[in-house]
This record gives sequence, C-alpha cells and structure tokens, in this order.
Amino acid sequence: MMIDRRILTHFDFLLLLIVFPIVAMSFFLINEASQSMSIKQSIYIATGFILFWIIFFIPFRKLEKSISVFYWLCILLLLAVDIYGTTKLGAQRWIVIPGTGLSFQPSEPVKVAIILMLANIIYHNPPPREGYHLKDFLKISFYIILPTLLILKQPDLGTALVVLLMGFSVLFLIGVNYKIWIFILIVILVASPLIYGSLHDYQRKRINDFISEKPSYHVRQSVITIGSGGIFGKSKEDSTQTQLKFLPIATSDFIFAYYVERFGFVGAMILVGLYILLILHIFSYCFIDSKDYRLRVVASAISILIFFYMGVNIAMTIGLAPVVGIPLPIFSYGGSSFITFMVLFAILENLLAFRFNFEYNSNPFKNINKKGPLAQLVRALGS
Repeated sequence: MMIDRRILTHFDFLLLLIVFPIVAMSFFLINEASQSMSIKQSIYIATGFILFWIIFFIPFRKLEKSISVFYWLCILLLLAVDIYGTTKLGAQRWIVIPGTGLSFQPSEPVKVAIILMLANIIYHNPPPREGYHLKDFLKISFYIILPTLLILKQPDLGTALVVLLMGFSVLFLIGVNYKIWIFILIVILVASPLIYGSLHDYQRKRINDFISEKPSYHVRQSVITIGSGGIFGKSKEDSTQTQLKFLPIATSDFIFAYYVERFGFVGAMILVGLYILLILHIFSYCFIDSKDYRLRVVASAISILIFFYMGVNIAMTIGLAPVVGIPLPIFSYGGSSFITFMVLFAILENLLAFRFNFEYNSNPFKNINKKGPLAQLVRALGS
C-alpha cells in the first residue's frame, strides 16, 4: 500500500532515534542480569514496536466515540482487578492474559485513555482566555479523578499520583482560572493530615523511612551501588552489588543504580541527557499550533509522564524521594509500562503526521476547482 509522501515529511524520526539507545541499553542490562528475563523483555519490545506501527495508522482525529468507549473499557478493567486480579509484591494490580502466562496492569492503558479523553474534551470545549471556570473544570476533572481512585484502591499510590499529577498538569498548561488552583492548594494543605492518616501502613512507613535520618535497606544498597560505579563504571564481574544480589529489584525499580554501577557517572549523565532531550523534544510540539488542542494535550501529557517517571525513579534510588513502584520509563524491566509508552509515541506520531488530513493513495489536487487558475496551472505543468 502506497503512503502519501507528505506523511513521511511530518513523521518525527528524531523521536525514535532518541528512544532506540535507551531501549538498547536497557535490554543489555536485563540480558546481563537474567537470560530468561531478557527473553520476556524481547517479546515486550517486539510487541511494543509492532503496536507502534499498527496504532500509527489509526485515525485518532476521527474516533471521538471510540475514544469514549476505550476510556470506559479501561475503567471496567480497573474494576475487574478486584475480581480477577493477581497479587505481586503485596499488591493486586495485574490481570493474567489467559493461555499466555503474561500479565498486564490495567493502570497502564488507562493513562492512554485519560490522555485521549482529555484531548477529545478540550478540543471540543477549548478554554476561554481567562482559563476554564469551575463548572468546566469539575467536568474535566471527573475523568482524571475516577481512575485515580480506582488505582489507589489496588493499592498503587505511586501510579495514582502520577495519573493525578499528569492530568492536572495538562489542565494547568492548557488553561484553568488561577483562583481554582489557589483553592485546591489551600484544600490540600488543610486536608494533608487526613490524607496521611488514610494511607496504608506500608505507605506511611515509606514516608517515614524517607524523612528519617537513616534510609531504608533498599535505598542504602542503592546509594552504595551508585557510589561504587565511580566515574566510568565497572565490568560485569566487578559489579558485586548487583551480581551478589545486594541491590534489590535490580532490573525494575532500582535499575538506574544497576546501570550506574556498570557505566558510572559518565553513563548516568548520558542516560539523563537522553531523557531530557526526549522530554524537551516532545514538549516542543505543544507550540506548533495553539489551536491544535489534540496535539497539545498529547504532547504535554507524554512529556509530563516521562518527566515524573524519570524524576521520581532516579530520586528514589538516591534517597531524595520515597520508595514507590514507579519504573524508569522504557528502561525498567516489564511490558506494561514499555508498551504504554510505545502506544503513546505512536499516537503522537499520528497526530503529527496526519494533522493536515492526509490520506493514503490520495490525489493532492482532487479538491482543486477544475475551472480555477490553480487547476489551469496544474494542467499546464502536466502537459
């Protein structure tokens, strides 16, 4: 099937060029740690890239009703976790795909659903010059708060906070009246003791470990691992913190510490630099067209997600944030988060490449007035 060449001119190849080295370094570490895990990760990576090209050709700008259906389907999956969900590491967050042995977290596709839903709503009801007022703000906030509460119930405080912050950060960038933000800030400050008291015991323990003078065992081992990497890192045989299993959850939550032990401070700066470049590159698309709210919402949401995930995960490994189950985006072991980001990248690429309503095998001159001067010029050029 032929594709209009103009689509390729608007395809963001730089996005994939930034993503590839991050994925490659991740696979190298996972394969070094466990060959069995690397086999599963290769399946996740292949699935992610296949879905990327499939989803890239879905006309998201024309699927308004389907987006609503997808959103509510994700809500049903979150509800199904209570009935069919499996428990790992003390939390019931996963649903096993029958006959495959593979599992996924419904909290991952719901991020995609929220972003698409916000993009759809804001496109049809753009903010006035002074920003959204209370009525519109509450309507839009409902689609953020509902899945947040369901994720929090699993319990998954880290993901719930990321979803909440992502959604309201997008609204902040799109435009909400400043009086609403002041009111929300006051409510949070007043209700903070009640919020803390409603947390689970292990969640309060993580906060207490964070503010105490002596960090938890996980964080201590992570800091030791990072420090042992030095400037240029160590060989596999000399990476004793990881190889001797002193570093817990080395390929997922604390993979950054594992990476720094292998590649040192220089390697850490390269990885962080790639993430910063990726975030700024995606965020730059928010300024292409101020009226293209679909593109603005999706670009800002993806860049915010990567920023929160990267920032919290790295801060967690060096003791600057509480330990929460937030992976390093497209780097930590696991399929749910990786595939979610590949889907989001595909949606972004679709909105970029097809923002001028290009069609496959389209004739770029089919809508020209046959008697107009431009049509005469086209015929003259053709002859």
